[in-house]
Amino acid sequence: MPRIRHGIGMLAALLVTGCGSGIGAASSAPSPRASAPVSVVPSSSLPSSPPPPSSSADQPSGIRAERTLAEMSLRDKVAQLFTVVVWGQKAGAASKENQARYGVATPAQVVEKFRPGGVILFDWAGNVSDASQVAALTTGLREAAARSGEAPLMIGVDQENGLVSRLKSIVTTFPGASEIGKTGRTANARDVARATGEELLDLGISLDFAPVADVNINPRNPVIGPRAYGSDPGKVAAMVGAAVDGFHAAGVAAVAKHFPGHGDTSVDSHTGLPVITHSKTQWRKLDAPPFREAITHGVDAIMSAHVVMPKLDPSGDPSTLSHRILTGLLREELGFDGVISTDALDMAGVRKKYGDAEVAVRAVLAGADILLMPPNLPKAYDAVLDAVKSGRISERRIDESVLRILRLKEKRGVFGPIRTDPGALKSAAHRKVADRVFAAVR
Repeated sequence: MPRIRHGIGMLAALLVTGCGSGIGAASSAPSPRASAPVSVVPSSSLPSSPPPPSSSADQPSGIRAERTLAEMSLRDKVAQLFTVVVWGQKAGAASKENQARYGVATPAQVVEKFRPGGVILFDWAGNVSDASQVAALTTGLREAAARSGEAPLMIGVDQENGLVSRLKSIVTTFPGASEIGKTGRTANARDVARATGEELLDLGISLDFAPVADVNINPRNPVIGPRAYGSDPGKVAAMVGAAVDGFHAAGVAAVAKHFPGHGDTSVDSHTGLPVITHSKTQWRKLDAPPFREAITHGVDAIMSAHVVMPKLDPSGDPSTLSHRILTGLLREELGFDGVISTDALDMAGVRKKYGDAEVAVRAVLAGADILLMPPNLPKAYDAVLDAVKSGRISERRIDESVLRILRLKEKRGVFGPIRTDPGALKSAAHRKVADRVFAAVR
């Protein structure tokens, strides 16, 4: 079984300005392992025939995920919880940023050393230059994961369109959520999400941290604003449900965010800790409807918000660290059984009360499955691993999260061959969708 070494030095965490902003130093390294078969196939070499018999498409749903979990060590299961940032345009190209944070130079070496469950791409991390470059980067990262561990790598991005567009000009320019909301037609939300998802798949990206399910109740909101479909809970819910359908039609995993709702804040959770005083009755009326709708439409994952809602949880902890909110409300009241992702753990809103190691442990105890962008990966990893060894977190609890993550990967085809086709971006059909929706904005 592959292993990750425990407890070899920690570098100072670094913070990069931006949404989901940075990741800290890295230290843990795996033991050598024989190369695994690579399930990454460039489109030019793919025949038009169905996947080979060994692909997950030929197995009953969940079987591949369960078998993979059974083969994983505790160390690798803990590593699977983390989704991280890598720096640079090429999987095999050295970057001083990777060296400073992880102790290795290239994005591929980061994946091989730490075997994270996922990587999230950012323009500010130098991951985005042109379409062929992004497709080659995602292919190289998946190849590195296949060489080093049992579980495939899920590659995601924040491609909301509009204000938050991490892929910049290499993809079709679609309207953002507020513009789509102004059209009043849910078909526009669905069509834009589907076209966006198709372009992500062409780049080898299988998960989008979208749609935003927040209801922009507060006009002074400094972080949501035009990223939301609007200020009416019912209308936003309908748009969110349609967007989830669109992503799924494209075959991409959708992530509704930011639970339990970030729409009535006047503080940016990147730089502070917002407090929302909604009662539970108000929350059910104002904040919950879009998340309920996303769940009804089978959304793959839901992202937590770094906000305090004292009338939902009087502890003063942000929702990301609240068992009452993530497990009590999201799992038990709303019945969500998919993947729960934290928002970026390097944001000030989640770091104010506890240290970076304790934050990772408390997020798992609260009910989170994916630990997104910890500011110091080895510190967070070691803390979770130590919590399992001490009995503070049960291994069964870790297994629950890893199985959800693996089932999501299986459902979205991440175990099988992944086709990239960067030349298909900005197609006439997608430009037609964009033009139609822009023209319909009221």
